[in-house]
Amino acid sequence: MSEKHIVVIPGDGIGEEITTAAIEVMKAAAEKCNIKFTFEKMYAGGAAIDKYGVPLPDETVEACKKANGVLLGAVGGPKWDNVKPELRAERAILGLRKALGLYANLRPIKIFSALTSKSPLKEELVSDVDILILRELTGGIYFGPKQEAHIVDGVEQATDLEIYTRPEIERIVKMAFNIAKGRSNKVTSVDKSNVLATARMWRRIADEIVVDYPEVTLEHMYADNCAMQLVLQPKQFDVIVTSNLFGDILSDEAAVITGSIGLLPSASLGDGGIGLYEPIHGSAPDIKGRGIANPIGTILSGALLFRHSLDCEMAASMIEEAVEDVLLDGYRTRDIYGQGMTRVSTEEMASRIIDGLR
Repeated sequence: MSEKHIVVIPGDGIGEEITTAAIEVMKAAAEKCNIKFTFEKMYAGGAAIDKYGVPLPDETVEACKKANGVLLGAVGGPKWDNVKPELRAERAILGLRKALGLYANLRPIKIFSALTSKSPLKEELVSDVDILILRELTGGIYFGPKQEAHIVDGVEQATDLEIYTRPEIERIVKMAFNIAKGRSNKVTSVDKSNVLATARMWRRIADEIVVDYPEVTLEHMYADNCAMQLVLQPKQFDVIVTSNLFGDILSDEAAVITGSIGLLPSASLGDGGIGLYEPIHGSAPDIKGRGIANPIGTILSGALLFRHSLDCEMAASMIEEAVEDVLLDGYRTRDIYGQGMTRVSTEEMASRIIDGLR
């Protein structure tokens, strides 16, 4: 029996509840696949600010570097909104990505057949939607030089500089092409090359690299058009690859068409085996401790951890199929509850999914 070490960072708000649920499901799946886990709880985000005075303690970073994978709940909340920018809880995620060399965020946008009616779009538009968005994570405007608001010639101004290098673009684009080979061999590269110099370089490099992937079809699309097409014809997309800023916006937009952001996982990956896995929703401090949070996004993040960091497709598929079955059986947390369904708590949802593992 192989043994894997997982760092768990519950974070803030509902983080403790949803990571606890996910861990129970992961343990059950691991047992069926003859994998043994050790788990180590660490602090990041607001909880770390309260305990250590910083959003990302060195102890947490070092523990994550030694792990096979990292499962994160959610960070942030109103309690930590009015602090210095470098102390905001959300800085923990940026710091972890940088420290672990995680340059690609994978967002699967897949709607469950039992929940097509929950989408704000017509059911015929979203049925069978299966999109994977790759967002570049360590370059672009979020990491470029910036200057907080200051006065210049009597006028207040602030600056954020967008910078991309060739290696940053090459590695994320190559990852998109390689992933597409295992899917439908189509990549949509999203940019604003009509106005941005960084985007023109991005588009040129993508065109150079695709020559080495003759089986992959590459199309380019402006970010504003992509935002529109995601709600008009989402099934036209397979793999979308884009910059940090556009990926942040478009992946949240795409998430909404599935009916609930509480359902969607994400994986942040680099060239090493360590990955950071987290649901895409926030910390929801208003429902903390009430047992009503939807744990499915975190549970499916655990499935991605099995797939990408532990190379265990069996466990990943097992969890995903169990989630699908539980939803088809009509079990719902409050955020996706509807008439005729069976409403369950956070813990009960995890228990049903465990029962459904096969």
